[in-house]
Amino acid sequence: MYTVLIVDDEPLICQGIRSLLADSGLPIRNIVTATSGHEALDHVRMEDVDLIITDIQMPGMSGIELMHQAKMIKPWVQTFVVSAHESFQYAQMAIRLGAKDYLIKPLDHGQFLDRVRDVLLTAEKPKETGLAEGAEAVRERFRMRELKPRQIEALKGLLEGAPQDAESLEALGLDVRGPYFSVIKLQLEIEDRPFAGKEKELLRYGALNIVCELLDGEWRHHAFFSGRDEITVVLQWDLSRDQEASVSPIHQMEMLARSMHHNLRKVLGIGCTLGISQVLTGLRYLPELNEQSRKAIEWNRSHDDHHVFYYGDLQRGPVREDPTEEELRVQNNRIVETAKAYIDEHYAKKGLTLLEVAQQIHVSPNYLSYLFKKYMGCNLWEYVVKLRMEESRRLLLNTDLRRYEIAERVGYESPEHFSKMFKKYFGASPSELKK
Repeated sequence: MYTVLIVDDEPLICQGIRSLLADSGLPIRNIVTATSGHEALDHVRMEDVDLIITDIQMPGMSGIELMHQAKMIKPWVQTFVVSAHESFQYAQMAIRLGAKDYLIKPLDHGQFLDRVRDVLLTAEKPKETGLAEGAEAVRERFRMRELKPRQIEALKGLLEGAPQDAESLEALGLDVRGPYFSVIKLQLEIEDRPFAGKEKELLRYGALNIVCELLDGEWRHHAFFSGRDEITVVLQWDLSRDQEASVSPIHQMEMLARSMHHNLRKVLGIGCTLGISQVLTGLRYLPELNEQSRKAIEWNRSHDDHHVFYYGDLQRGPVREDPTEEELRVQNNRIVETAKAYIDEHYAKKGLTLLEVAQQIHVSPNYLSYLFKKYMGCNLWEYVVKLRMEESRRLLLNTDLRRYEIAERVGYESPEHFSKMFKKYFGASPSELKK
């Protein structure tokens, strides 16, 4: 049984889709509605949401932003877009962020329910293979994705600085138009697994295919084994098109990397560490981007409980390229203290997000989220909610402000949403607590 979250700034549309799903006979346990992206994120944080059905254009936070934020919180959540806008850019970005479909309003009810049924079936959490199913099952589940040997050698040469011209690469069937490039590197934890050599090769085979399945569609990429247990992904960007979306390339890559990590562990039981480079212009920078992704992976030595690293997070302030443990501790403390100070001052701001806090202190949301929980003992949004709830309780018990006025003062867009959060936190509604 599943939980479905419906998000649309038109309450009547939310109720219409809710009624359609409730009468569909689909295995849905709970249907939750939200009229804004910020309200929806609170439900993602609080509920075990399996599927988000969202509009694209909403005031305050677009559906694209919601999808990105939700994927940062729960990489496994499925998403589905229902929109009145037939925009190629919106559809492309939605699919890139993992949307299972993009349907145009008004909905064909039969088509809509068929697609929801398909998405819920794929939302089943896969069993860890552990190779118990054997070679044939692995081959059946995945199909071959590897590049040709000459293509792999050419790409390795590019990444290692060997001179290559675009014409000869294109003659090999390699698209290297760019104009912007980045590199994601995955270090798989296979060699130390207690399996025979043949079984390990099957795990490698399955891992590359999972990576490619996540990339196929909207990502221009080349993915291949650059070492025995190392997969390298060369991504290409056209930022003139991508800048129309609200999610930066770095944040898209972090979302993609988290999905790779999650799926490799869930489907094959493989752990891995991922390093993400910056985005630079031109083929000549591929060696630098390759080295950046490698160095990002090496940071796992200092943070062995974290698995996705962006190179830009390493190069902050006066810290050297190979910082000492003490330098790292000081830098990380500074990041967390700066984030905490910003939240203490702005927790009552409507629409505050992890992304906004990260942008203010020039660090990636992924890394900030990890550091904040490690150093503070709670995740960043739990801290925001704590401040909002403590202030709302103080105002409730010590002033004559009405519920909607308190909701406004502590950053909630509607008194109804404020009441839900209040009861979730205190176990009693505002009126019950005041009595």
